[in-house]
Amino acid sequence: MIPIISKQELPKTNIPIVIIGAGGIVKDAHLPAYKKAGFDVIGIYDLNPDNSKALSEQYNIKTVCHTIESLVALGKEHHAIFDVTVPASEIANILPKLPDNSAVLIQKPMGENLQNAEHILSICKSKNLTAAMNFQLRFAPFVNAARSIINSGAIGEVYDMKVKLCTYTPWHLWDFLAKISRVEILYHSIHYIDVIRSFLGDPKGIMAKTVKHPSSRVASTRSSILFDYGDEISASINTNHDHNFGKEHQESFIKWEGTKGVIIAKMGLLLDYPHGVPDAFEYCVLDEHGKPEWHSATIEGSWFPDAFIGTMSNIMQFVEGSQDVLISSVEDAIKTMEIVEIAYQSSDSGSKTLMDNI
Repeated sequence: MIPIISKQELPKTNIPIVIIGAGGIVKDAHLPAYKKAGFDVIGIYDLNPDNSKALSEQYNIKTVCHTIESLVALGKEHHAIFDVTVPASEIANILPKLPDNSAVLIQKPMGENLQNAEHILSICKSKNLTAAMNFQLRFAPFVNAARSIINSGAIGEVYDMKVKLCTYTPWHLWDFLAKISRVEILYHSIHYIDVIRSFLGDPKGIMAKTVKHPSSRVASTRSSILFDYGDEISASINTNHDHNFGKEHQESFIKWEGTKGVIIAKMGLLLDYPHGVPDAFEYCVLDEHGKPEWHSATIEGSWFPDAFIGTMSNIMQFVEGSQDVLISSVEDAIKTMEIVEIAYQSSDSGSKTLMDNI
């Protein structure tokens, strides 16, 4: 039997958590994940006290802090992990307020551009923070399952990865997105860039184009990204968040194709968002005669909220010493941000017409 491991290993000790920010992602993903994992959230702070108060009542959080200073003091007293879930533009303003030598999990993206990311990295280094970005798709149960199959050697050498999204995303749920110049790649496809990096490493280069819908309020809603991994390995991302024509032809999947088999994971969360549909996980391996055999596997959990258990578990394990790799460290995450920056540069630079080559 092929080993399929989808669950994230939990830390041995339950390190307390304090949360800065009480927005939608905290309500829909962070707190449900921490409750499911049995993590202890001891304090929460938000600029809007009604938000933090409502979530404290819903999730039995003992302390609602009315200033960031009191939240930081609480976290320092209990040697807590700081869960920073503020807009990307505010990360660099929050980190200097944290105690030196503390542990922090930062909601992605790592700033609004590469310059921001480099500044965030410098703050983390100067304060000696154990800091990771919440690139949680790496820890989604279907990604864990795919990784375990690939690590077993069952599908051979992976030579092609593809992410395809053709669905409808209600961008109006996030008002701040209408005010910024970078949207689809920075806030969505960044997840896929990071996951592809985690399997294939850093590419030699990127070609990309990101565009908006004619009636969209946000800067971009569709992207095509092509990775350069040389002459044998290919990887691509193609997203369309504007397909508002019913569910019949919507798509949302990641595919890993290898020399001896293939894995296809349907990401149900993104279909009929935010309600979602069940994930689906299929894989094919060649038998001794080279005949393909397809299998389906039931994967417990999904991207929301289970992947958020993974990122927090990893930083807890790193702090307690049971894990020697901080998987989404800021030092690694900035490489994802570099690819994001190159993708925007590629998109902005334009393409040559046939006449240009004559």
